Amino acid sequence: MTLKSKNRQKEILAKSARLFRKKGYAATSVRDIADAVGMKSASLYNHIKSKEDILQSLLLPIAKIYVTSIDEVNKSNLPAIEKLEQIIRDQINITIENPDAVSLVPDQWVFLKNDESDDNYAYDEYIDLRNYYEKLFIDIFQQAIAEGSLKSVHIEIACFSILSTLRRLYSWYARHRTIDKAILEKELIMNLLGGLRK
Repeated sequence: MTLKSKNRQKEILAKSARLFRKKGYAATSVRDIADAVGMKSASLYNHIKSKEDILQSLLLPIAKIYVTSIDEVNKSNLPAIEKLEQIIRDQINITIENPDAVSLVPDQWVFLKNDESDDNYAYDEYIDLRNYYEKLFIDIFQQAIAEGSLKSVHIEIACFSILSTLRRLYSWYARHRTIDKAILEKELIMNLLGGLRK
């Protein structure tokens, strides 16, 4: 693949992510994407296989970024409570750096399909990555309780609350971009973990 073709593909992915964020995956047509990048629909297929291929090319990499991030934190020698704080910081950074792709994480993954004829198991792969991340987050949360840093609470409810807030951060942050990132990190850590600390 030539550099020009790679750049074109990056542009297609970026414009598609923005359209999927604004209109939703289902309401975005291939023609919408083609118009956004200034080409005809037929020409678009020289760079992509399908609209779903675009969604897969956006969702799987961002899911892998999340997993790589939490894996690195988990392997560190930090106390569990500090690992949770770092995970929150990392999620904030991932959101700020990839707002359009992150916006697809809460809901648009349902449009991924498993195409056995093409050895395409994007849906299963995404779910595996998401479940791995959530399980590791819960494990770290349990460690923080065991270490005496957090109160003994209903872990699933607490983790659901924290992760749901972080997954929807892209929407809130779009309207509050002037807030300093350091302040955002400090305040979110305080609000998400403050009431849980011993």
